[in-house]
Amino acid sequence: MSANNAFHIAVLAGDGIGPEVMAPALEVLRKVGEKSGLGFRFTEAPAGANHYLATGKSMPDSTIKLCEEADAILLGACGLPSVRYPDNTEIAPQIELRFIFDLYAGVRPARLIPGVPSPIVGADQRGIDLVVIRESTEGLFASMGKGVVTHEDARETMVITRKTSERLFEFSFRLAERRKARGKPGALTCVDKANVFKAFAFFRGIFDEIEKKHPGVKTDRLYVDACSAMLVKRPWDFDVMVMENMFGDIVSDITASLIGGLGMAPSADIGDKYAVFQPCHGTAPDIMGQGKANPTGMILSAAMMLDWLADKHGIESAAEAGETIERAVDQVYAGGIKPMEFGGGNGTADITKAVLGAL
Repeated sequence: MSANNAFHIAVLAGDGIGPEVMAPALEVLRKVGEKSGLGFRFTEAPAGANHYLATGKSMPDSTIKLCEEADAILLGACGLPSVRYPDNTEIAPQIELRFIFDLYAGVRPARLIPGVPSPIVGADQRGIDLVVIRESTEGLFASMGKGVVTHEDARETMVITRKTSERLFEFSFRLAERRKARGKPGALTCVDKANVFKAFAFFRGIFDEIEKKHPGVKTDRLYVDACSAMLVKRPWDFDVMVMENMFGDIVSDITASLIGGLGMAPSADIGDKYAVFQPCHGTAPDIMGQGKANPTGMILSAAMMLDWLADKHGIESAAEAGETIERAVDQVYAGGIKPMEFGGGNGTADITKAVLGAL
């Protein structure tokens, strides 16, 4: 933290609806900061497809330096479908930051909020409250920008290392232990394809080694196809799941769809020193500038940031502030707020006003 006892937050609003959902999140942080005695200093910086169009780079060096110096990084949705690198891949600062700052643990919570519809029968009675932990720097994504394409074929290489897997599993077991201390099951499932690929058998073997250090955590192992089938039948059977990068990319979208969609889903990419917090949804250029964007995922990502800052700095009031934001969101949805993606009439301004009021 800086000398003025305020958390310094790097704010990268991004593209499309990114700035539209970032503004409410900052309002919520200011409001909860006033109530809890926390200070925030927000520094905005460019990143994304629009910056690439203007300069030829997804982020300037000054943005990376700011992120390095800040206590945490808040990131809006980035990228636009029509803006591509020469190799036809999208502009994705969110992925680049994972590699720059070694953010190996992608944390994707999926909690069904009261009043939010789920496609799963019985979810409103049983509840959904799980976390997908996606390794974020290796796996198939280690090949990003390095694949080999010829006229006859294309090849990408998956990479799984012992160092990163050990850190990932230690992080996952600690999260399961923290959840158990808060009254959750505290169970951890390793999701892989160890019956087919040697790399995943290696991945599972390291999981088995780390498990011995955490006897208080109930564990399970599932193949990714079986896990996906179980998720859309009985998601309440899961607590924490850990998996390789590409599997996590897919499974976290499945779990988000179980709790109302990507607009409701927060996320974090966390390393040993740095962390980025952003909603799971994209830039939605089709609704940009129309006031329709749902800021809930961004607001809940800010709440995740407070919990991480509390754990990192030992400031319990920050964790309490994060819980206060979550309770406010629960209150407004239970009270009847209905975003437009659910067929309702509440846009960005309505949802923001309601959450601020609940605080």
